Amino acid sequence: MAVKDLPSIPDAEYADRLRKAQELMRRSGFDVLLANSNEADFANVRYFSDYWPLFEIAGVVISPQGKAALLIGPESEAFARDRSKIQPIYKMVEYRESADPAYPGVAVSNFQKVFADLGVSDPKRIGVAGYLVTTAPVLDSLRQAFPQAKIERADSIMVTLRSIKSEAELACLRRAFEVSELALQKVLEQIKPGMTELQAVGIAQKAMYENGAEYEAHPTYVLAGSNSRHAISRPTHKIIQAGELVQLNVGARISGYSPSVGVPICMGKMTPRMRELVEFGLQAHEKTISWMKAGVVASELAKRYKQLFIDNGYGENFLYGPCHGLGMIEVEPPWMEETSEYPLAQNMTFQVDTFIQDKDFGLRIENGACVTSDGTELMSGKFRKIIELDV
Repeated sequence: MAVKDLPSIPDAEYADRLRKAQELMRRSGFDVLLANSNEADFANVRYFSDYWPLFEIAGVVISPQGKAALLIGPESEAFARDRSKIQPIYKMVEYRESADPAYPGVAVSNFQKVFADLGVSDPKRIGVAGYLVTTAPVLDSLRQAFPQAKIERADSIMVTLRSIKSEAELACLRRAFEVSELALQKVLEQIKPGMTELQAVGIAQKAMYENGAEYEAHPTYVLAGSNSRHAISRPTHKIIQAGELVQLNVGARISGYSPSVGVPICMGKMTPRMRELVEFGLQAHEKTISWMKAGVVASELAKRYKQLFIDNGYGENFLYGPCHGLGMIEVEPPWMEETSEYPLAQNMTFQVDTFIQDKDFGLRIENGACVTSDGTELMSGKFRKIIELDV
C-alpha cells in the first residue's frame, strides 16, 4: 500500500474548526475557552492545532474574537512550532511533564499574559474542555490568575464539534480501517500456539507501520484464554495455547484518526460454549448495525441491544453496549447508553462494540460505522465471521 498519498486534514479545515468553536463559545456565554490534552488523550488539542504532546501536556486557548494560542511545556517549543497550525505558542510551567522539573532560567508565560494577548483581560466565565485530563496545576493557576472568574466544564462544545465528521475526517478513518484490517490479516496468517501475546502484537505493529500508520490507535489487543475476559487490558508474555480463544483488536492511527477492528479467534476448534457465544455476538453485532440510522435516538438503540441479551438468556454476560463514538480517540463521546437521549445524525461515526464476558473467556466483535440518512456505511467488516485457525 502506498503511503505517500495518505489522507490528512487541510489547513482550511483547522481554521474552520476555530470559527465554529468561537460561535459555540458565544452561544454558551464563555469569555474564553481552554481545551486541554495529554499524550494519551490528545484529541482536543490536536483537533485545533495538529499538535500532539509528548511527555508534557498541552492546551489551546480560544477567544470569541477569533484569536487562538497553543500552550505547551517548556521543552517542546521547536517540536510545536514545526507541527502546530496555531500561532502564537506559549511555554508555561503548568504544562510541564510529570517529572516536575523546575526549568531555572527558562522564560515562560502565564495565563494573565496569554489571555490578555488574545483580548480577554478580565474573563468572567472560563470554559475548560478536556476537564477530566486537566491537571491540578493548570486549574490552580487559572484560579490564582482570575480569582473572580467562574471556571466551568465546557466538554459539550468539543462533543458538538467532533461528533459530526467532515469528508476529510472520514477519508482518514477509512484509510485507518483499511490499514487496520491489513494488519489483522497478517496476525491471522502468522499467529500460532507457543507464541506469546506480545509477539503477536509485533506482527500487527510491523504491518501497521509498513502501511502508513503514524502510531497504534490503541494498545493492540492479543488476549488469550482467560485474558480475553478483560474489557480493558494489555497483552502480556502469556504463551498462547492450542484450543484457546484469543481476542484480537487492531487499530492503526492515520493523521490522528484512531479506529479498531476486533475479532475473537480460536487456536483450533471452538468448544460448544465458545461457538454459542461467538454466534450470538455476531447476531447482536449485525442487529446493532441494522438499527443504526439518522434520527434514531441512541438510548432506544441501547435499550433494544440490552434486551436482546436478556431475551436470549445472556443477561449475565452483558457488560456495556452497543456503541461508542469514534474519531481521533478510538473511544470518544458520545457513547450509546440507556441514558443517551441524543438522536443519531448523518456522518456521526461509531465503533460498533459487541462485548460478551463469560466465566472462562470473553469476546469482542468491533467494527467502525458511519451513520447515513437511511442506515450505516461500514468502514470495516471483513472479519465478521467464525474464525478457527488450523494449528
